[in-house]
Amino acid sequence: MNTHSLWIISIALCLSGCGKQEPAAPEQAPESDQPAVSAEQTQVTSTGVNEAFIAHMHDHAEKLDELMFALADGDLLGAATPAYWLSQHEAVDGVPEEWQNYLTGMRNAAYEVETADDLDTARAAAEQLSAQCQGCHAAAGVKAFE
Repeated sequence: MNTHSLWIISIALCLSGCGKQEPAAPEQAPESDQPAVSAEQTQVTSTGVNEAFIAHMHDHAEKLDELMFALADGDLLGAATPAYWLSQHEAVDGVPEEWQNYLTGMRNAAYEVETADDLDTARAAAEQLSAQCQGCHAAAGVKAFE
């Protein structure tokens, strides 16, 4: 299987994993400007995390999509911006301890994409980033195709 096919599969998995996501309301402020979490966002789901956590993970998926599309287009600089966000953004509360290693792995791989000097290096790191996301989803019991 060639690299191009792997990228297409990776992008398809990323998109399908968040296919049920609701679009954000246009008047919604960026994450850093949002007020405290509302009462409905603190409700715990069947996986043991709250809605704010799930929304934050959707933010991860959006940045991963941006990163993968940039790499598919051969845009190393375009991939560095979402990679920087993934490696440096403020973590959300409520991440179970057993998932922490995946987040650390995701941040490290994103940093490798961000600092890569060539597309091959960035693409290899992006594959590791995607693997960390998929590993966390598996550990959390999240099914990609529901």
